[in-house]
Amino acid sequence: MAYVDEMREKGNWLFRWRGYLPVFFIAIIAASLNREYLSGSRPFENHGWVTACLLVSLSGLAIRVLTIGYTPARTSGRNAREQRAEQLNTTGMYSMVRHPLYLGNFFIWMGIALVAEDWLLVLTCVCVFWLYYERIMIAEEAFIADKFGEAYSDWARATPAFLPDPRLYRHASATFSVRNVLKREYPAFSGIFVTLCLLKAFSDYQALGRVQFDTFWVVLLATGVAVHLILRTLKKHTRLLHVPGR
Repeated sequence: MAYVDEMREKGNWLFRWRGYLPVFFIAIIAASLNREYLSGSRPFENHGWVTACLLVSLSGLAIRVLTIGYTPARTSGRNAREQRAEQLNTTGMYSMVRHPLYLGNFFIWMGIALVAEDWLLVLTCVCVFWLYYERIMIAEEAFIADKFGEAYSDWARATPAFLPDPRLYRHASATFSVRNVLKREYPAFSGIFVTLCLLKAFSDYQALGRVQFDTFWVVLLATGVAVHLILRTLKKHTRLLHVPGR
């Protein structure tokens, strides 16, 4: 099998299982926290630093929001089993970078990793992220190239794969849909808050033998859980978040 075909095959497999990547990242970060505990360090205690890291993660979510808000159904999103592309997205975020959703994911996980104040952990997460998503991006682009041919080739030649170029920005062809964002991105929002709280709890248990949440952490956890429950209920049991064609 040619190397590019092997990369594509691996990318398709990783695409189907990419929803489990957060578990792997959390395990890596937990291992780092265990090392921090053994060295006597106490990450998560500096609320200012945690807030800065949270903003890094939320900037990644903002990238996802600006992408999802302008895209139609069966293109960008959370489809898990197979590649989908009813049309080629080349405007909005896709006019600046070919993989804006994965760029958003990168910042989400970097913000979470930074909280541990371990630069070896950050470097490890960068390497894992790149090795994982590089293969997915190869598989996705091969699929899109097969489907859209010259239109894809022209867009790919002009548009960076992962580092956006704001000079290339073209206004999105669709209107922005807040309801579509709320319907599709609430797991990412709540996941950031809940993951930070879980890692804080793990760090506390390592150092103190118990979980010790002050008001700051209670607010973060309550925000994540409340947003998830409210929006999941609206999505599953009402049509308030339904947007035709999205």
